[in-house]
Amino acid sequence: MYEYITGLLTDLTPSYAVIETKDGVGWLINISLSTFSEIEGKKECKLFVYHIQREDSQTLFGFFDKTEREVFKMLLDVSGIGPNTARVILSSMSVGELQSAVSREDSKMISRVKGIGAKTAQRLVIDLKDKIQKLGISDISAASAITAVNSQQREEAVSALIMLGYPKAQAEKGADAALKQNPKMSAEDIIKFALRNVK
Repeated sequence: MYEYITGLLTDLTPSYAVIETKDGVGWLINISLSTFSEIEGKKECKLFVYHIQREDSQTLFGFFDKTEREVFKMLLDVSGIGPNTARVILSSMSVGELQSAVSREDSKMISRVKGIGAKTAQRLVIDLKDKIQKLGISDISAASAITAVNSQQREEAVSALIMLGYPKAQAEKGADAALKQNPKMSAEDIIKFALRNVK
C-alpha cells in the first residue's frame, strides 16, 4: 500500500521514528536498530515502509533501505515469527550478519535472539537459505559508532528494550551487563548486547 515516507524527523528513539510529512501529519514508524543508526542526527529522512493491518490496529515498520525491508518480509514468512520478532532479529544483527548465519546454517547464533527458540532458528535457516542468498548482501556488517556512555544512553537502551518486550528489571539488568563488559558502549550496542545475551 505504502512504498516510502519522506519528511521531517521530529522524534527518534532506537525503536521508532516520527516523520512529519508536508501535509502536517506525523507518522509513527517502528524501526530496527540498523535503521536507527542510519538516520540518527538527521533532520529529514526517507524510510521504506511495510504496513501491517489487523482488526484492532494498523502498524508501520520503516527501513533505511529496500534490502532490509525485503529481509523483514522474508522473516514474516517463517512460521512462528511475527513483525515484532522480525524487528528484534534485525536489531540484534545486521542484514549481512543474518545472511552469514543463514549461509553457515548457524541456527545457534540465531537462537540467541530474544524470542527465538532452537526450532524456530532451524526453521528460519531452512526457509531463508536460498532466498536470502539471492539478495547478494555483503557479509561485512557496518561498524557502529562507539560514543561515550552516560546515563542518557543507558536510559535510551532500557526504554527501547522495554518497548521490545523486556520487563523493566530485565532490561536494566541487560544494560548494566553490557556496560560492565564495555563502559564505552553506545546505546545501540547496549541494546544489541542485551538482545543477544539476556533471555
